Amino acid sequence: LLLIAAIIFAESGMFVGFFFPGDTLLITAGVFAAQGKLSVTSVILVVIIAAIAGDNIGYHFGKRYGRRLFRKPDGIIFRQAYITRAELFYERWGSKTMLLSHFVPIVRTFAPPVAGVAKMNYKQFVIYDAIGITAWAISITMIGYWFGTRIPNIDQYAQLAVVLVVIITLGPTVYHIVQALLEKRKTDS
Repeated sequence: LLLIAAIIFAESGMFVGFFFPGDTLLITAGVFAAQGKLSVTSVILVVIIAAIAGDNIGYHFGKRYGRRLFRKPDGIIFRQAYITRAELFYERWGSKTMLLSHFVPIVRTFAPPVAGVAKMNYKQFVIYDAIGITAWAISITMIGYWFGTRIPNIDQYAQLAVVLVVIITLGPTVYHIVQALLEKRKTDS
């Protein structure tokens, strides 16, 4: 449980989460809970607490230090125009973003600090983030639990499933980074 908490916290609060897809971890923990190796209630509670703590740290980090990342106007990833877009986006869609972001790998990692950079209302952030985290923790863990009760010896396939989920979740990110680099190279020429 401590390892699960550390990984979920790292995903939410330390900006390294896209290397540790939480969905895979929650499904795997659900499978182990179905086999009696973990308590499903304990897993869900640990995930909720770790994710809320991580997201709040991410929010405050973004609010305090985030704008410094956007000083250079023409960076590939950090551009000043993105702050304006983020502020408008979070003003209009912040609540829904915090509700749904946990269900989207990588977005889950960056939504809290971007909410901080965009100066989303903190009370609103806390409420909707907690609701989204709770829904995510329960639903994804219970999917794993359900599979664990239905498929005999599912733990034998866990490594293959983890590799596939990591490829699926990181694929679009790698694609967009490569696309941005190629576009930047094209405009610099």
